Formats: sequence, structure tokens, C-alpha cells
Amino acid sequence: MDLPAALAAHRLLAIVRGRDADAALRTVLTLAEEGIDLIEVSLTGTDALTVIARARELLGGDRALGAGTVLTADDARAAHRAGATFVVTPGLGEGIPAAQDLGLPVLAGVFTPTDVIAARRMGAAALKVFPIAQAGGAAYVKALRGPFPDASFVPVGGVDEAVARDCLAAGAAAVGIGSPLVGDAADGGSVDALRARARTFRTAVREAAP
Repeated sequence: MDLPAALAAHRLLAIVRGRDADAALRTVLTLAEEGIDLIEVSLTGTDALTVIARARELLGGDRALGAGTVLTADDARAAHRAGATFVVTPGLGEGIPAAQDLGLPVLAGVFTPTDVIAARRMGAAALKVFPIAQAGGAAYVKALRGPFPDASFVPVGGVDEAVARDCLAAGAAAVGIGSPLVGDAADGGSVDALRARARTFRTAVREAAP
């Protein structure tokens, strides 16, 4: 999987973390039905590996499906067995080389320029900048792109519709959106409301300045 190309093409990574495995699976499938083609299931959610495995079975083998909050080599191996096609880490840990050994591209968590240099040295395919809304927003994305103009940055953390538009206009490859998009759907909340939010965010990222 060419993760940077997929991020640039779709511009939106949905992040699913739920207390109800059935609801989380339903959320993943609904997002996919609404045309969101990059979905991450956080391993901190209830039975997350089962959610990934069931989603993989139902969505088919070609759909991009990520495992998030990958901390350790064991996490990476478990995600691979469940059918993840990429992994997302909150920082720079042993999950990164382990995932790469398995052929899984990594969206690695960074914040500082030093983190960016280290992540790229480790072979990360793209860079998750977290938490973005609380720490500079689009201005920080723009600042990072100064010394790293060819890096694929994905701001995550408190990204609502306005922050998404601003970060994409500032040069982010894509934005990662969790609760502002998913809401309570992964805990058993309304699927209809989820569909409405998905359409709103898809429009926002599609219309955002490149």
C-alpha cells in the first residue's frame, strides 16, 4: 500500500475507537458506505482486533484498513494477523520497525521537528501530528512544512470541520478525525447522525484548498 498517495488522494482518515465492538464494526462499515476510504480502528477500543478482522472479512481484501495506537511489536503483529493494511502509532516506538518488517506502512506519531527527523529515519511513510487543535493548529502544520516540504503530515486531535479545512489549506496531506466525525456511533449511538457527519466532513475536505 502506498500510504502517502492514499492520504493525498482521500484527504480524510477516520478514527474509530469504541466501547461496543458491534457498534464499532457498524461504524466502520457505515463510514465505508459513505465513501470514506481510509479508516483506522484504535487498539484501545473494545475488542479492536476482532473489529478489524470482521471488517476485513466484510469489506474485502482491497480496502485500506488501519490499526491505531500501535505501541509494541506485539501490537503490530496482532494488527497484521487481523488484516490491517497500515498502522498508526502515537509516538516513536518498537511498533514502527515491527510493522515495516511485516510490510505494513506506518503513520507515525510526531510533534517536534526532532520527532519528524527520527520518524523519517525509522522509515515512517507519513507523519501524524498530535495533538494539533490544542497546539498551534494549521499554523503549526505550515511551520513544520517549512523545513520538511516533502513530508506527508496528518494533523490529528480535535480536528473539526474548520480545523480540517485550515490544516489542508496549510499543506497537510490529510486530516485524521475521531470524535468530531464518529461521535457516539462506536458506542451504540445513531448511525443516521454518523452518516450526516460523514457527508459533512467529506464535503469539507473535498472543498478545502490544496
